[in-house]
Amino acid sequence: MAEVFETEEDKKPDLQRYLDIGLRRHMHFLVPLLAGWILVWGLSWILPPRYKSTTQILVDEPAMSKNLIGVAVDQGLQARLQTMQQEILSRTRLLTIINAMHLYEGGRKPLTDDDKVAKMQKEITIQLTRDSQNAGVTGFKISYEQHNARVAQAVTGQLAELFINENQRTLLQQSGDATKFLKTQLDMAREALVEQDAKVKNFKAAHIGALPSQAASNLQILGGLQGQLTAEQDALNNASQQRALHQTEIQQLQTNPAPAIAVGAQIDPNSVQAIDIQLAKLRDQLIDLTSRYTDSYPDVVKLKVQIAQVEKQRRAAVAAEKAKGEKSPESVTIAQLQAQLQSDNLEIQNRQQSIASLQARIGQYEARINAEPASEQELADLQRGYDQSQANYNDLLKKMQDSQMATNMEQMQQGERFQMLDPPSLPVKPDFPNRLEFCFFGLFAGLVFGSASVAAFEFTDDRLHNEAEISDILPVPVICEIPEVSNAVDEQLNKRKALIGWATAAVVVVVILAGSAISYLHG
Repeated sequence: MAEVFETEEDKKPDLQRYLDIGLRRHMHFLVPLLAGWILVWGLSWILPPRYKSTTQILVDEPAMSKNLIGVAVDQGLQARLQTMQQEILSRTRLLTIINAMHLYEGGRKPLTDDDKVAKMQKEITIQLTRDSQNAGVTGFKISYEQHNARVAQAVTGQLAELFINENQRTLLQQSGDATKFLKTQLDMAREALVEQDAKVKNFKAAHIGALPSQAASNLQILGGLQGQLTAEQDALNNASQQRALHQTEIQQLQTNPAPAIAVGAQIDPNSVQAIDIQLAKLRDQLIDLTSRYTDSYPDVVKLKVQIAQVEKQRRAAVAAEKAKGEKSPESVTIAQLQAQLQSDNLEIQNRQQSIASLQARIGQYEARINAEPASEQELADLQRGYDQSQANYNDLLKKMQDSQMATNMEQMQQGERFQMLDPPSLPVKPDFPNRLEFCFFGLFAGLVFGSASVAAFEFTDDRLHNEAEISDILPVPVICEIPEVSNAVDEQLNKRKALIGWATAAVVVVVILAGSAISYLHG
């Protein structure tokens, strides 16, 4: 049962053993702890200090709203800052500051210009500041590190002025370039607009009367012309009928004159009227004979000869009457009919000319109406091009006016500006090394050194200090122990060691606290 108990006891953590080691090795722990802390803490005072000067630049919004004046150059602040940072941190700009401030001189090894520029670029820090929603950039910080606090402050001030001046110059140049570009585009748009307007005007002039806007009037005119054509055709038909009637009457009078003879009137057998009566009878007889006999029948031949003689006699009688100045009633009637026939012919000719003119005009208006869909499409294309040119011109005109206003605002310093919110600070404490942090690093290093020292001494010590160590070596269990027999001298010596240990621990604590206080107040 005793062996089982001892086994369970061996499994428990031996805290007493660690406590014994601490009591035996406290000097081996405290001295390296203090030495390690002093080494790191002293290093913080030996390293050359570097001072950081910082200034805050605020982005001042334009005096007028961008919605009212537009934006001449649509470039974000962050992108513009990156561009300005590359320009300001360029070799030429930094060398100017380096030579003016005599930076990086007096070192052990002289630096080349490229080394100076590279070193200064590493010592410059630019940090953007955003609003509470982290949506937009409201400003930025410029920091510069140097061994001399006042030099760091002066260089930071020069960098801030460079950013402010460069921003104003960049905005002015960009707005001016944008205005020039927009003016060039506006001139080109104006020329295109004039060209489109000329095309529309030429098309309307070439298709006058056939434009889509004149479709209703063309249809109305076409209807009126068709009505006139119908009226003219009716009048032509009437005139043609009248002419045919007059021609028939004239032919009847010339072929079969049948003058009216008063009852009991005496007719001169040699007069034209008597001869016409005789000629009419002979023709009637001829018609009767030819209806029964051939043309070679003797009576028919004889009758034809007789008719020819009578017609000759009639011509002689007519000539005689004309010589005497007398006119027969038939001739008067024929003359009147011929005058009416001439009037009919003239009317028919006029009607025909009017109908031809109306048909030509009707064909012209029909061609216009038929051509209206094609001309409407062509005019719509031209008008669409004109509208696009007009819209483009108006848009460019507005943009140019906005750009010109933005340029004027930049010239009057009413646009977006960089304003130095906080002047470059004069650093009182160095940014590096942070001596208070070095105190904590030294404490950690001392703890590591002390623990390593205790572990080393404990590992190299071959003495036995308690029953457990003896039990680990001996193969048989320990039956009994002989207690340590101490006298007054040993007790006094143990008290002195304890006092020295506590005094050393107090000295270590006091030194670390004092050094940390000095680093906090003066570091």
